[in-house]
Parts: sequence; C-alpha cells; structure tokens
Amino acid sequence: MNRIDEKFAQLNKLSGKAFISYITAGDPDLKRTRELVLALENAGADIIELGIPFSDPLADGKTNQEAAERALKNGVTLADVINLVADLRKETQIPIVFFTYLNPVYQYGYEKFAADAAKAGVDGMLALDVPPEESAPLKKALDENNLRMIFLITPTSDEERVKKITKQVSGFIYYVSRTGVTGVTDKLSDDIEEHINLIRKYSNIPIAVGFGISKPEHVKHVAKIADGVIVGSAIVKKIAAGGDSDEMVENVKNFVQYLMEPIKK
Repeated sequence: MNRIDEKFAQLNKLSGKAFISYITAGDPDLKRTRELVLALENAGADIIELGIPFSDPLADGKTNQEAAERALKNGVTLADVINLVADLRKETQIPIVFFTYLNPVYQYGYEKFAADAAKAGVDGMLALDVPPEESAPLKKALDENNLRMIFLITPTSDEERVKKITKQVSGFIYYVSRTGVTGVTDKLSDDIEEHINLIRKYSNIPIAVGFGISKPEHVKHVAKIADGVIVGSAIVKKIAAGGDSDEMVENVKNFVQYLMEPIKK
C-alpha cells in the first residue's frame, strides 16, 4: 500500500484528521528543507507537500512565488529534490507529495520521473496545470510505479467536472477553499461544506482542503468537514521571515504545533 493510503487509513481508524504541510523545496536551501521536513514530522504533520521550484507558478500567490524564486536562485532542480527525498528516507517514512507544475516533469520525462521518484520514496504528485482530460500519459506512468495522482477541485468546478475528476484522482482530493491563488486569508469561504458534500457523492477518496488556511480556528473548522487540512503559505512566510537559521526551523515547528492544536490534542 502507498504511504498516503496508509496514513489516511490509520487516521480513519482513530477518527483523526490529516495535517498536511507545504514547503518549497530549496527555500532557503536543500539542507534546511531536509531539516524542515523532519521538524514538521516531529511537530505532528501527517503528510509533507514539497513544492518543486518553477519559474512561472501561476496558481501561487506572492509568498510561494518568492519562495520558488529563492530556490531557483540556488539552482535547485527536480532531480535535486528527488535526491533529497531519497536521503530523507534514511530517517523518515512520512508520506511525501510533489506539488508541481507540469513543465519540470515533462522535461524530465514522465516514465523516468515516475520511476526515479518512486525509487527515491515519493508517494504522489499534484501537477497544478494538468486537467484530467490531458493526464493519461502521466497518470499511466505514475500508476505503474504506485504513485498517487492528486487533482484539484475548485469552487467553480460544477457537478460534471467533479464527476470527471473523481474518476481519475488517487491518494486524496485537494479541494481549493477559494478561487484565486495561494495565500493567507482571514476568513474562509462559507460554502466549503457544500462543495465537499458534492464531492462525496462521487468519491470516497479522502478530501483535504487548502488555500488560505492560516489559523487554528481555520484548522478546526475544516477538520470538522474534511479529511485533511493543508497549510502552505502561512508556513512559507515563517520560513522567509526566519531565513537560513536554526531558529527559523524551530519557529516553523512551533508554529505548526500551534496550528494543529485543535486536531492533535
């Protein structure tokens, strides 16, 4: 069984909810990324999303765009991040998902990427700009290597679109809590539960909610209606503020523990 599936099955038995932490690989550098993954696991995170640095991250807000720019200035490549995961597997079995745009994977080659990622210990990927209609070649390569292919469902996805996506997705469904790009927000949308109920009509795959979640009260609210909570930009902001320092890693760990208080008591 894939680590993502195992984690959700384990949490389901305990009536628990997944806390999924996003960070950009290579920000501030790969050494700190490695430390952050281990610190996030130690804080109680259940799944790690590693953002693959890309020069044109259209779905990302300012915070994550700047993180990608910092990583690219460090020369971080997709191959570097795959190697990082292989190194991390010496110490941790936490599920790891690559959060990426298609171009780096296309350039790497679908079959080679899937084989190398699986060998390194990657568990799944979300390619933000790949619609289900165009996903077949990539999904085939991932399926053959027991990697999960995660898709986004957004507030603008109508019922037919939801039906189509749920037929393709594996691992978990990433429900975007709002239209627009990633980033911190004060108030979550009022219609998240309505959309999650629609998705559940067509799939029993776990649903995790992301975009804008930045406070314990957000986490508490989402955990009542979904299977997982995804926090990205709020964590990335802490990394940017702390820079390349041991203190930054500790501050990020403490922040994530604070966010998780409603669901990890």
